[in-house]
Amino acid sequence: MDETGGAPQIRSLVAIGDSFTEGVGDELPDGSVRGWADLVAAGLATSLGESVRYANLAIRGRKLHGILSEQLDAAIALRPDAISINGGGNDILRPRVSIDHVGERLADAAHRIAAAGIRPILLSGGNPSEVMPIGAVMQRRGDALARAVESRISDLDAPYVDNWGDRELRGPRFWSADRLHLNTAGHAHVARNVLRALGHEAPQGWRDLAAATTAEGRRDLAYYREYVLPWLGRRVTGRSSGDGRDPKHATLIEVQPVS
Repeated sequence: MDETGGAPQIRSLVAIGDSFTEGVGDELPDGSVRGWADLVAAGLATSLGESVRYANLAIRGRKLHGILSEQLDAAIALRPDAISINGGGNDILRPRVSIDHVGERLADAAHRIAAAGIRPILLSGGNPSEVMPIGAVMQRRGDALARAVESRISDLDAPYVDNWGDRELRGPRFWSADRLHLNTAGHAHVARNVLRALGHEAPQGWRDLAAATTAEGRRDLAYYREYVLPWLGRRVTGRSSGDGRDPKHATLIEVQPVS
């Protein structure tokens, strides 16, 4: 416990997951991605007034099995104060999926993190159902996954950050042109949600971060040709957007406060 009687301060954080946690949609000028987890690390450092240690093992396109088999042990081995975990978004996009099983595995992973003496931070992804094709299906499955996870973690002393239920985050201004990934403004919004759940406020100015693209406007043929057809092609051939990619921060790095 810290001196205020609350949970110990987080001075080291490891994030695991898929494209949501890697930061896809929040592209920087050099072509790399940032995302909410990077922003949370910077926000923690700013709130604490000192550097924090941070790793991000997430890789785009990963289904939950890949996240747990490739990233969970590696994250625990780094012995951080906290591990954030999100997954299942790519699973529920598949035609057939046991959502209850996905929720059970996510909750089991959170319990395993806690058993290792590390604070788990569970969070749901944003809800793109109002901007993407097959939105009604996504809504039903995402609602079911949120219920499946929440019902299994009530015994944990750990935050559950409900981005899926965040009505404001559903607006098209928070989503990139592919209508599946959050843009810069969306990632900043999620970072504020996470920091608030941890008892911190985001640095001033994050609400003004500009997004390169949004999901505002109609879905036209160019949208389906550029985003939907390539996605379907990967599904048919068994490929993933994350094939051959390494984590962007496989070891703990120092993140400095935002000036």
